[in-house]
Amino acid sequence: MKKTYHGSCHCGAVRFSAGIDLAPQGRRSTPELPGIWWTATFRCTCSSCMKSRFWKAFVRPADFTLISGGEALGEYRFGERAIAHRFCRNCGVRPFASADFEPMGGAFYCVNVACLDDATPEELEAAPVIYEDGRNDNWDGPPALTFYL
Repeated sequence: MKKTYHGSCHCGAVRFSAGIDLAPQGRRSTPELPGIWWTATFRCTCSSCMKSRFWKAFVRPADFTLISGGEALGEYRFGERAIAHRFCRNCGVRPFASADFEPMGGAFYCVNVACLDDATPEELEAAPVIYEDGRNDNWDGPPALTFYL
């Protein structure tokens, strides 16, 4: 059920495409790599995701293309500085991030699902979500409350 979606920042300066599987459990394609990261979308309570409302889907580099706007992108790193959080310098929206972690199979992108221009409301509603308690560095468990995410 992997599908190519197109996304952008708010002003449209940054445009990308990404192959993402937003299908619900039971209708998803088999992930290329082992690990939970390739089985759902994620919402997190870390300080960065909370303040920017970043809803992430992990994508392999072969499934991501920056179509335009590379010159409009800024980069923000915090904490261990391992993840390059990209943002549009014009409108401030964070369409994606990138990193390279061996436990996840190497390089990847985190696409902001909220920036997908052609995902239907039905696809967004059906997308499986895993909640991460980043606020408490409990990445393998959900926070006590999730309704606000």
